[in-house]
Amino acid sequence: MGLIEMEIAGQDWTGMLCGCGSSAEHVALDLLRLAGRGPLGEPSHVSLEDHVWSPAVLWEPAPAVTSVTLAALADEVAPTVRTSFLDLLQRMVAGEGTDWESARRGLDLPELCQNLAAQGLWLLYEEVMSNRSLPAAGTAFEILTVVEPDRARLQRVREIAADWLPVCCRTGLCDDHLRGRIPDR
Repeated sequence: MGLIEMEIAGQDWTGMLCGCGSSAEHVALDLLRLAGRGPLGEPSHVSLEDHVWSPAVLWEPAPAVTSVTLAALADEVAPTVRTSFLDLLQRMVAGEGTDWESARRGLDLPELCQNLAAQGLWLLYEEVMSNRSLPAAGTAFEILTVVEPDRARLQRVREIAADWLPVCCRTGLCDDHLRGRIPDR
């Protein structure tokens, strides 16, 4: 059992309400397929839009999905899988709102996801500094602009990794775009 499977197994997917109105149990299966650990044994494209996230809100499974994305970054996965999980993590930390039912229970899903992602700072820094993939390094850096409280450290990494970061990361445009929606920590 890998880290992804272990993290998926540790979540109560059947007890979570998915954005589609069903139990989030199918989200766990989608995450396994995304990781290439489903029945086909190879990575499959899955869309978690309207199940975990939408442009307007995150739904109840979002913190669990955030935890699984961090496990995927720490696990041995193919580069395409890594990029897919980074893209998913970016959607979790850039979420703007909480679904009505979760908000009624006092949950702030964007804040919960950002706090969870902040626990994986060094995984994100490793992704930026490894320079394995330009898109992955850029996405990891954009996530860091949301969750990294040490702005001086972020600036140092920006300067060191400038040659392989996208223009928006080198210039700070992604900071302005994403940080404007997230309260300072």
